[in-house]
Amino acid sequence: MRHLIPASVLTDVRTFMEDRGAHGLEAAAMLAGGSDGHITRAVIPHQVGHRSELGVAVEVTQRGKLELVSALGIHERWIARIHSHPYNAFHSSTDDRNPALTAEGSLSIVVPFFGLGLRDGIGACAVFVLQSGRWTEARADDVLEVTHD
Repeated sequence: MRHLIPASVLTDVRTFMEDRGAHGLEAAAMLAGGSDGHITRAVIPHQVGHRSELGVAVEVTQRGKLELVSALGIHERWIARIHSHPYNAFHSSTDDRNPALTAEGSLSIVVPFFGLGLRDGIGACAVFVLQSGRWTEARADDVLEVTHD
């Protein structure tokens, strides 16, 4: 399935990620849309960043999880999770274990360079599709089409 995503949604997410990245922190958001698979908006839950000698991480707090539970409209579903990494975009073992999305066909989008990668478009990101319970890498252009609203 090819998902449409408005450029304005990516701009909102990029702005948030770049702000967090300026402080050396990763960031995460969820992308919602309709049953047709078209993404309509981003929801940025309350989150905290962690930095240590082992690296960086982002954690959606309990408050953020409650925000996500109540954020969806009656005809919406979560289509993707989008989050940043400090350097290259890849799916880490932590990302693989993240239970944020469990529906077949869900997307996980990883933005490189603390969100700055989105300045080069969605093609600069690593995109994974949940297939048979496993995250499988896909070409961004094959599964996402950016629309200009």
